[in-house]
Amino acid sequence: MIKGEPIIILLVEDDPAHAVLVQRNLKNFHVANSIIHLTDSEAALDYLFRQNDFADEAVNPMPNLILLDLHLPKVDGLEVLRRIKEDNHLKLIPVVMLTTSDVKSEMVKAYMYGACSYLVKPVDFEKFTKLMESFSNYWLAWNRFPDLA
Repeated sequence: MIKGEPIIILLVEDDPAHAVLVQRNLKNFHVANSIIHLTDSEAALDYLFRQNDFADEAVNPMPNLILLDLHLPKVDGLEVLRRIKEDNHLKLIPVVMLTTSDVKSEMVKAYMYGACSYLVKPVDFEKFTKLMESFSNYWLAWNRFPDLA
């Protein structure tokens, strides 16, 4: 279990079942996190760039980590990633692509655009749970995040 300040995770996932699995697994591994779940890329960009409904920084804290699906409605995840990494303030936030796509060209683009990791969601529930356990151990217990303040 993580001690100290909770890590804020922005989960951008349009599939409700996948979002529930991610959130449930993070809770099952006793990760002391705040998870902000947004279902589309435009909302994610508004959140990160503090626009429209997400302008209030006190209510909408900047995440320490972004879990980003690749195939999203409105704007695809690669474009969201590109915009994040082009911004001088946001580019410090680690972005982990969490997707069902195992297409090599998409993975290469994700790394070219600055993704820190590319995880393919297994279809099998047990394998998905093991993936989330390993993710939790590495990203949330061992990894250190930059102070964005």
